[in-house]
Amino acid sequence: QVQLVESGGGLVQVGGSLRLSCAASGRTFSGYSMGWFRQAPGKEREFVAAISWSGGYTYYSDSVKGRFTISRDNAKNTVYLQMNSLKPEDTAVYYCAADLVPAQGMAARRSALESWGQGTQVTVSS
Repeated sequence: QVQLVESGGGLVQVGGSLRLSCAASGRTFSGYSMGWFRQAPGKEREFVAAISWSGGYTYYSDSVKGRFTISRDNAKNTVYLQMNSLKPEDTAVYYCAADLVPAQGMAARRSALESWGQGTQVTVSS
């Protein structure tokens, strides 16, 4: 398994931006697909974005497509989520996840993914 630690969350106004980071340690990071999920109070955890081990393929939920960008730096064992044009409905705890499945399968695999971070809170105020 890889160990994951998220950072970069905080309070931001509507229309603002944040960049989340997820630092990985343990097993070889470059072999893992990486994803971001989020969970708002009273709601199920939902898929946000995923990226293949090479960084060449990315996938997004419809709710964030065009506003969020997932990227990774395998030399730094880190995956990022750049969030622009934030909306109040983006408020949630954001979790980083890792698995050896192909990135396009992370959304469906969700709770069965191999490794999870502890989460970082993002609050968008109107």
